[in-house]
Amino acid sequence: MAKKKPVRKSVRHSARIAKRRKPSRSRPKAPDPLLAPVKGAERRTIGHVRLDVGRAGAARVKRMVYPSGFRWSVDMKPIVGTDLCMHAHVGFLAHGEIHIEYADGCVVEHKAPQIVAIAPGHDGWVVGSEPAVLIEFDFEGDTVRRLGMPDAHRHS
Repeated sequence: MAKKKPVRKSVRHSARIAKRRKPSRSRPKAPDPLLAPVKGAERRTIGHVRLDVGRAGAARVKRMVYPSGFRWSVDMKPIVGTDLCMHAHVGFLAHGEIHIEYADGCVVEHKAPQIVAIAPGHDGWVVGSEPAVLIEFDFEGDTVRRLGMPDAHRHS
């Protein structure tokens, strides 16, 4: 029995097949989950900060997106009416960098990814060109007591 020669496809044949294939389309980039809408949360903007707030038991869970250039004493002070932010912030800095300055002049730097606990009585600002994204847990006006935090910044 004679051996059969393998069939070779011509270069032209391969080119015709390639033309029939649809060009690959790049998929649209999925939205960054850190910035995408949060299902079931109430969304609002205060002093250029975008807040998504939802309930989890007795606590609130908030995603706070601070834009590049944000500074509490510039963007929030006129709205809130206090010299410093008197709210405690406890959570996870998921993106970006923030600096916190307390009334005594102490500056604390936070850079993602980092767990943060910020006592009341501070100014704060975003460092760099990226937004800062803080996932925060609070008990509204009872956060300090319920989380066992100091009511003001202290050096240990």
